[in-house]
Amino acid sequence: MGYLLQWSRRCSSSSSVVLPLFLVFFLAIFLGKSVSVVSALEYFKDKQASSSTLESIQKYLAEINKPAVMSIETPDGIIDCVDKWKQPAFDHPLLKNHTFQLVSPEVQRPMRTKVEEVKGDFNIPMEALSQGWHKNGTRCPKGTVPIIRVTVEDVLRAGSIHNFQRKPQNTALAALNFNVSISADDDFNINDLPHEYAVVQSKPGTPIHGVSAGINVWNPHVGNEGEMSISQIWVASGQYQFGDLNTIEVGWQVYPRLYRDSKTHLFVYWTADAYRSTGCYNLRCPGFVQVHEEIIVGSILNLVSTKSGQQYESLIQVYKDRNTGDWWLAIGSEGTKVGFWPASLFTTLKDSAEEVQWGGEITDRKLDGAHTATEMGSNRFAQEGYAKASYFRQLNVMDSNNVYNLPTDTTIRIDNANCYNLDLRYTLDFLGVHFFYGGPGNNENCP
Repeated sequence: MGYLLQWSRRCSSSSSVVLPLFLVFFLAIFLGKSVSVVSALEYFKDKQASSSTLESIQKYLAEINKPAVMSIETPDGIIDCVDKWKQPAFDHPLLKNHTFQLVSPEVQRPMRTKVEEVKGDFNIPMEALSQGWHKNGTRCPKGTVPIIRVTVEDVLRAGSIHNFQRKPQNTALAALNFNVSISADDDFNINDLPHEYAVVQSKPGTPIHGVSAGINVWNPHVGNEGEMSISQIWVASGQYQFGDLNTIEVGWQVYPRLYRDSKTHLFVYWTADAYRSTGCYNLRCPGFVQVHEEIIVGSILNLVSTKSGQQYESLIQVYKDRNTGDWWLAIGSEGTKVGFWPASLFTTLKDSAEEVQWGGEITDRKLDGAHTATEMGSNRFAQEGYAKASYFRQLNVMDSNNVYNLPTDTTIRIDNANCYNLDLRYTLDFLGVHFFYGGPGNNENCP
């Protein structure tokens, strides 16, 4: 995923805190939002925000934080219960004055082995649908959807509204274009901040209407708050080089700079122009339409796997509604509909996808010239297998008849096998077409 601005530390005397402190209280009162004084002061010590920056943040917050029917304090921050027809998605100019069907028609379930058919000494994975905000038992009223409130601190921590919303253009997703060379972006030298991938790609040459897989959920260590570890599904069409790359991305990630913690979060992402000016994470810009009242994109996943212990996974489906053309996200064995990306958001992805990918990605700041210790997956290499290495299982690709099939024309990409690797397999048990992947990052063979 993208990189966020790193702030240079500055020393300051106690007297220099007076102006930032005034600004913090001013923002807290003027914006009417909860602001962490300590965290905001830390930001101001690092980098003074101009009045124009503060005005831009004020305007952005007024647009993205919709009036709440009720609000809930959670580990994710404040969650606002917003009228489903007044959520940020409908501010998008392409979505105004449109009629949407907020209930997806039934679609064929992915091919999956039933638990009772599994034989052998396996620790059967359990679903990881429990989220951090579920702990206090409060839910949003019917007719509303839960949305995590954006704060001043969130935006300041990212360095800019653009960085807060989306990936930097030139460092984003090389995995979808295996032969793309990536140049430096405005903020970093790519030689200092590369992305590394361990992924499987399917590009069958026929229209793709969906993809699914069971994604093993872990909580990998991230070596630096500006780095991240991610496991996700990509659905894509177009070319990065030509600026018409459209993607839908879903999975879990650990990204301290983005979420202000080191926990595992469910996330979604989209772009319609190769990460240049469209799309964003979760609900941080108009686009993705949330429909479920309990599952929130961007929220903490409570249940994560342990080595040689209980395994947790999330069955992820992204599929196209044949009637409306919208792309839907469903999670879990029951196909719980979380939300959708309206077809009108896209260009090359409007009618169908050209390729899909499954796998892991990390970013590496290469501090002190060493490879990062940021882990991918469980931090174990693929050869260690089930309950040790992380996995994607029962990979399926949906054709233009909305029927799931096994993936064809697959290609594997492993950027640095000494740091992270991948092993693609097909078995007749509950794993089906699957792969183990991951690694510890920095080690004696990955200095």
